[in-house]
Amino acid sequence: MIDPARFSDNVRQLWEMSSPCRLCPRRCGVERQAGEVGFCGIGIEPLVCSTGPHFGEERVLVGTRGSGTIFFAGCNLGCVFCQNYDISHQRTGRPITIEQLAQTMLELQHIGGVNVNFVTPTHVIAPIAAAIELAREQGLTIPTVYNTGGYDSVETLRLLAGLIDIYMPDMKYADADVAKELSDAADYPQVNFAAVKEMHRQVGDLQTEHGVATRGLLVRHLVLPKGQAGSEPIIDFLADEISPHTAINVMGQYRPCYQAGVHPKINRRNTREEITVVRHYAKDRGLTILD
Repeated sequence: MIDPARFSDNVRQLWEMSSPCRLCPRRCGVERQAGEVGFCGIGIEPLVCSTGPHFGEERVLVGTRGSGTIFFAGCNLGCVFCQNYDISHQRTGRPITIEQLAQTMLELQHIGGVNVNFVTPTHVIAPIAAAIELAREQGLTIPTVYNTGGYDSVETLRLLAGLIDIYMPDMKYADADVAKELSDAADYPQVNFAAVKEMHRQVGDLQTEHGVATRGLLVRHLVLPKGQAGSEPIIDFLADEISPHTAINVMGQYRPCYQAGVHPKINRRNTREEITVVRHYAKDRGLTILD
């Protein structure tokens, strides 16, 4: 349990929201302080799978020294095609305290990381937020990155204002039936669209210095076979309701991992044509296309 006097009011509210848990849109209501776990499978203490400089992110997040990634175990989505299922679904990781997490951020900065990149942070955002405050008190100055599957509560996101510099959400689906089948989240489209609006309200369009991101919104959209992602409505939403300059990475590296093989609509890799069509559409709508 945190010492309330040590942290800001926003962090205290996030901690209160974690037990009974209502941090994410599922609002499981489990008593994480008492050892209960909800959909994400993680208790009150985060599990970290790995930390260190990562060069597989977008170039604007990597620079020359890498993105300082912290991979958290567990997830509030049930994606049947998850490429990191050992981390997200099997929850491989080691417990970490708030103080240790803050120290990890400072170590990533010390070795030259251009940012601190929280991978799958939604379900453990209360201790992450507390650790950010501690780390900043001790000299953390590099940007923080909220690298999320995009199933985030606006109520929770509002409490992160000032703590997160770069929001990097997935926008996975535009169709509720597909979201239910592939991620067990029928309300994903409306939740995701509202979350992205709040993220952009806080940080605006992506900003860079010397080719490296410093602040703003960067959207990831994975092209799925047979148009299952609903790419065009997502791109239209970004162009019409967020910003015509929204930075987007239209990703084509889908492959049928985990349990995808038993879902006929996504049991193959996507084609070059499927990827090209989406990228051209995003470009025609004026979005900023990243690698």
